[in-house]
Amino acid sequence: MYKEPGNQMIEMSTEIFEKILDHSSDEIYVLDGDTRIVFINRVCEQHYGLKRSEVIGVKNEKLFKQGYWTPTVVPRVMAEKKPVTIKQTTYYGAELITTAVPILNRNQEIELVVITAHEPNFKELTLSREENASEHPISIGHIITNNPKMKELLGFCERVAAVDSTILIQGESGTGKGALAKFIHQVSQRKRGPMLTINCAAIPEELLESELFGYFQGAFTGANKAGKMGLIEAANNGTLFLDEIGEVPLKIQAKLLQVIQDRQFLPVGGTEVKQVDIRIIAATNRDLLKMVENKQFREDLYYRLNVIDVKIPPLRERPEDIIPLTYYFINRFNKKYQVDRLISQETLEILSNYSWPGNVRQLENVMERSVITTESIINPGDLPEIIHQHAKTGSPEAPWSSLDAAIEEVERKLVTKSYRKWKSSRKVAADLQISQTRASKLIRKYCGTQWD
Repeated sequence: MYKEPGNQMIEMSTEIFEKILDHSSDEIYVLDGDTRIVFINRVCEQHYGLKRSEVIGVKNEKLFKQGYWTPTVVPRVMAEKKPVTIKQTTYYGAELITTAVPILNRNQEIELVVITAHEPNFKELTLSREENASEHPISIGHIITNNPKMKELLGFCERVAAVDSTILIQGESGTGKGALAKFIHQVSQRKRGPMLTINCAAIPEELLESELFGYFQGAFTGANKAGKMGLIEAANNGTLFLDEIGEVPLKIQAKLLQVIQDRQFLPVGGTEVKQVDIRIIAATNRDLLKMVENKQFREDLYYRLNVIDVKIPPLRERPEDIIPLTYYFINRFNKKYQVDRLISQETLEILSNYSWPGNVRQLENVMERSVITTESIINPGDLPEIIHQHAKTGSPEAPWSSLDAAIEEVERKLVTKSYRKWKSSRKVAADLQISQTRASKLIRKYCGTQWD
């Protein structure tokens, strides 16, 4: 209840309190005495890609172990039973000033812990860095995702990283194949060795062989007199990442096959076979099997590369990753350009409903452009015109080929928008005037997970 100056009483329901907390610019995160989550506000949901319905009742320690932030303030406040303020680093790289306040009962036992967090101003940031200089940053190979399929994929990659089998990463351009290759290297036993990357599409055919295999002195006109070590040899005891493997010419594919089968090769112009101890990861956005059928790619090389096949889903199939990645890129470019840009809720909604044909790379480029060109807050008008065109017309860069495809896209947008608003299959059913069974089925289809 709230009493106005005129003595009129206004009843404040739980729903109204939640709305008030949801309009806070700070993260608000409440635990009970057993450190179970009892509330998170909308800012928390946006920053971490979490759904309130998914985390209520979950132990705080579980999210901490999953790497959403570090360090944790909870053990300290539970032990000291007094307010504690620390600096935290989120899993998308942002630094936060976090304050945890315990609420005690009559027996001086903790009933609730109210945690608030905000991005620091310059003075706070300077002090927090001095106080926490010994803390370790988030791993470079950390991949930001809240998508169940991506989490399952990362778990699979951790398991296969323990052995030296060749891995073929497939996915659309811009999905993060290079980042996944780096992740595999960093969780493997070769992490202390080098990881060298060669983009097979970026090097002219006449230079690719010498870049990969190296050459002896006098191997060809214009060659370095002392010869040159190739990337395969330079990656010894580490990992060689061959990006855009589908662009390798047929004559070089035969030599690559020998490296994969026997871990040996012959430099250009050389007569002595060299041995290497490397792990090979290849990536492509092309259909290699179709290329094999068209005699554009060697069949034996394809099967040697495809010992372990990994497919990265496009960003349009990972909608819960869009907002966390957005914050990650804003934070990264804020630091790079020494600015402090924010983003509006309306802009986040537009980004969430865009199909991202260029995937994570396109999102990264849009955020860099926005951070550079915006004065303070990234608003809808600061986004490229192509994103606004998509919001108005549906997807000009990928016209619908059939009525069914167009209907499915409209259905997807209605379901995802309704669920973001209501967070409940029952309320989605009422909103869209369909049965709850159908609502649950559509939510699973378009949001990629099991909802309530």
